[in-house]
Amino acid sequence: MLWGLIDVQRNPLELVKVKGGSKRQKALVTLTNEEFQLLLGELKEPFRTMATVAMCTELRISEVLALRWESLNFDAGTMLVERAVVNGRIGPTKTETSKDDVPLDGELASILLEWQQKQDRKTGLVFPSPLTGGCYHAGMIQKLHLKPAGERIGISGLGWHAFRHSHRGLLDETGANAGMQKGLMRHANISTTMNTYGRAAMKAKQEANSKVVQMILPKKTLCA
Repeated sequence: MLWGLIDVQRNPLELVKVKGGSKRQKALVTLTNEEFQLLLGELKEPFRTMATVAMCTELRISEVLALRWESLNFDAGTMLVERAVVNGRIGPTKTETSKDDVPLDGELASILLEWQQKQDRKTGLVFPSPLTGGCYHAGMIQKLHLKPAGERIGISGLGWHAFRHSHRGLLDETGANAGMQKGLMRHANISTTMNTYGRAAMKAKQEANSKVVQMILPKKTLCA
């Protein structure tokens, strides 16, 4: 499957249940708003904007790296997540539930539009590799940029999934109910998030997501 000799299929190891295998081996790494702002100061572009997208939207890094400009609807305030990068190749998202429209807050949209203006091409990947024009490798970014930046602000073992965990924690602070959080996190099973039912409506998801983005991104000072 890796070499493309046969179609990508479900990993049969997903069917194997190992006793005690689901126990978390180490504590989750999450970021406070203050720590996130310090981290941004340690990251250079495009990794600063990648981290901002991951923190504000809960997207997995595989999904961030696969984002295309045509998937961002700035007028509607949504972005379509339907692809992910694995081993440098673009394929489907982790699960069918992960394929969905997610909220795109106005503040985050402004940051992405500013990033777009810095690119020579205005179509294609949002974060193309300057060397190949293709996808970055998440593992190398984490090893060479994200983890060292975390260590410089006193956080060891920082990985990309910390942004997703942090986003979920901030949703708690907004008062978003369990069903809303399940919808925003795009979990297949409610037990993965909490214990409630149903999918949240896009308008309600946008409102809850905006509260998180407003926590993360400082408001711009308006000049008189």
